[in-house]
Amino acid sequence: MKHFVVYTLLRFGLFVATYAVLSALAVLIFGNTVTVLFVTLVLAALISSVLSLRFLAGPRARFAESVEARASRARARFEEIRSREDAE
Repeated sequence: MKHFVVYTLLRFGLFVATYAVLSALAVLIFGNTVTVLFVTLVLAALISSVLSLRFLAGPRARFAESVEARASRARARFEEIRSREDAE
């Protein structure tokens, strides 16, 4: 759970930082309109997604490892319960 929260917060922070930079530049260049802010929102989502592939690889790998470990434990418990039922 911890790795999920860390990765999610990092991903959200990267998006917010990207949006802040893009919107500031867009407002300075094009003015403050709804269209400009919407376009920067979409661009920020795209750019932060690409940046997260590069900069958040470590936290994403740790999150994936924790999910795999949890799935392995659940699979082992399921097999244990199943073998007990077969023995009875």
